[in-house]
Amino acid sequence: MQIPPRHLTLDRAALVVIDVQRGFDDSAQWGERDNPECEANIATLLERWRERGWPVVFVRHDSTSPVSPLRPGQPGNDLKPEVTGIPDLLVTKSVNSSFHGTPDLDAWLRANGIEQIVVTGISTNHCCETTARVGGNLGYDVYFALDATHSFDRTAPDGTVVTAATLAAITATNLDGEFATVCSSADLLR
Repeated sequence: MQIPPRHLTLDRAALVVIDVQRGFDDSAQWGERDNPECEANIATLLERWRERGWPVVFVRHDSTSPVSPLRPGQPGNDLKPEVTGIPDLLVTKSVNSSFHGTPDLDAWLRANGIEQIVVTGISTNHCCETTARVGGNLGYDVYFALDATHSFDRTAPDGTVVTAATLAAITATNLDGEFATVCSSADLLR
């Protein structure tokens, strides 16, 4: 999905990098994905955020399922190599929303006077969308960097396959103007 260029006014926005973990590389487990540029776009955003001296938050999904590749102690729980450096905050969670993890993301953002967040990561229509929705409901100015997220094909209740690209377009449609401003990485790098 192409997002038209947007002029964004960012003021020390926190870059929230959600669940960019090795366990999501297993297509047999998760299915086909979209947006092969996701991780490269996240790496570019990380670099720019650090140049600006703006806050960076990493979020890691610590699954409680005994068969999940994302459970602690498994190689799949590790962050991908594109997610480099030490974050200002590391949140661990076992649910979809980054606002329902440890330590408390909302409390940390408020304590640091941060009113804007940029959502990136995996997957577009699950943890990224949920984080954007909760962030919007909590009153944050949320920017959703669609090309710095990716999703997986999913099987609908009727048995048809919904492609990852379609799911990403639906997420963008659901979020934009309601919970977040959907944008591209290029918009955030200006």
